[in-house]
Amino acid sequence: MRSTSPTYNTHLLGEVTTLATCWKITRTDGVVKTYTDCDIDIVYAGDTYLSIVGFTPSSIESKDDFSVDNVDVQGVLRTGYLTAPDLMAGLYDFAEVEIFQVNYRDLTQDRMKLRRGKLGEVRIQRDMFTAELRGLSELMQQHIGQLFSPSCRAILGDARCKVNMASFTFAATVNSVTSGLIFTANALTQAAGYFTGGEVRWLTGANAGLKREIKEFVNKQIVLALPMPYAIANGDTFNALAGCDKIFSTCKAKFNNVVNFRGEPDVPGTDAILKTAGTL
Repeated sequence: MRSTSPTYNTHLLGEVTTLATCWKITRTDGVVKTYTDCDIDIVYAGDTYLSIVGFTPSSIESKDDFSVDNVDVQGVLRTGYLTAPDLMAGLYDFAEVEIFQVNYRDLTQDRMKLRRGKLGEVRIQRDMFTAELRGLSELMQQHIGQLFSPSCRAILGDARCKVNMASFTFAATVNSVTSGLIFTANALTQAAGYFTGGEVRWLTGANAGLKREIKEFVNKQIVLALPMPYAIANGDTFNALAGCDKIFSTCKAKFNNVVNFRGEPDVPGTDAILKTAGTL
């Protein structure tokens, strides 16, 4: 049951309504973006909600099984509003979103809160984007606690892993570019696979401040898991962080960090368990 002001309820009961849906997006870096599906800009509570042509929220539905609410918003990618490079750069990852409706002809009637949550999956197709909004109840679906596993459950360099990443971080410069995914750095002379699963953190160039996971490393060439949102250029500098496949032997030989290994490498696999069960 959503509470609204008496004047707003009266407006809803009228034969004709003048309602507009507003979105307030607060990114993790503190930047706030405000949009509306109304054909004019709306100034509400000190914020200007920009009118976006083609900005279309889906219907809102809540479920009792704590699954992801089926709220999507579709819109046109536009310079100065939402752009494909910004979305690809992850600037809107986990951004907090508030959706509400107002009577744009009389903003003193307060508002009706529709949904609050965080942005989930974002899809880009040509000049359009579709963003999923995950409601607060979706958090109840997350697993709590840990499961036994032969591989390490820590993240390389975090508080559980305790590896000092300064010893496994290498500065380099782009010497040649194949695409937004592939480039070569002559300074990286490590063995093949050394940076696989690691990370590139850009220091200069159009992508400065951004980072990407490394899919493959061999012969001074880096292949990223996802393309960079902006063009990579010769001379761009970055830090390359070593990767970890979370296997016990790698933890021992590459990082000398067995004491902090967060897995159970001697736990029998499914085949061994089924074979044992068959002999009982």
